[in-house]
Amino acid sequence: MTVRVGIVDYLNSRPLAWGFLRGTAPAGFEARFEPPARVSDLLAAGELDVGLVPSIELQRIPDLSVLPGLCVASAREVRSVLMVAERPIAKIRRLALDVNSRTSAALVRILCAERWGIEPELVPAEPQIERMLGESDAALVIGDPALSVDPHRWLTFDLAREWYDLTGLPFVFAVWAVRPGVDHPGLAAAFEASLAAGLAAIDEIAAEAAAKLGLPAAALKRYLEHNLHFRLGAPELAGLTEFFRRARRHRLIGEPRPLAFR
Repeated sequence: MTVRVGIVDYLNSRPLAWGFLRGTAPAGFEARFEPPARVSDLLAAGELDVGLVPSIELQRIPDLSVLPGLCVASAREVRSVLMVAERPIAKIRRLALDVNSRTSAALVRILCAERWGIEPELVPAEPQIERMLGESDAALVIGDPALSVDPHRWLTFDLAREWYDLTGLPFVFAVWAVRPGVDHPGLAAAFEASLAAGLAAIDEIAAEAAAKLGLPAAALKRYLEHNLHFRLGAPELAGLTEFFRRARRHRLIGEPRPLAFR
């Protein structure tokens, strides 16, 4: 069978997806590039077989399994998932949420309640920061656009840092999720090889992104090597468990299901 793979074309996922981006994955895989929320919707609809999905979707889409050992996570500051505001947190009354976000939208709701003690009106919005802040007091900005946010112009709050300060745990933003019935003998090996190729090509990935985003390659290399990591180990699983527990508390998901690994 041909395995249809949904890839999020943000810099934060390029190391994981590098083998598919460069066409070095083995035969039998077909890549498709979509925003995070769209990958989830296509996977749920059966139009993808494997997708890099926002982690909260593991509790919303039935019967998914997880490719073990792989994720997009941050131990402290992530730099690419921000709440950006024009006024202090206590004065935020309206918060624009990037429509492409699922996990970060849930995370910011938890932080509003448990970290900051506010209850803003939450408004879905297209990811255009000027417009978002023209219509709201604060905005959730994710992915590559967040890397260009000027911290001298706006107040910025790094959601991974805020999560760590709240819980002492890393935060897992995305995982490779697999629909039931996907049968490919080299499935796990192909994704492991893709990450290995990506980690060996960090300089190239950073240079390409610098040309595209207009940011210094050295800063993007630091982002990939120090703000992110791509291994799903015991601390990350503990962070996921805690995230699901708190998401349930705030009625963002139902009773959490144990993760199933491929």
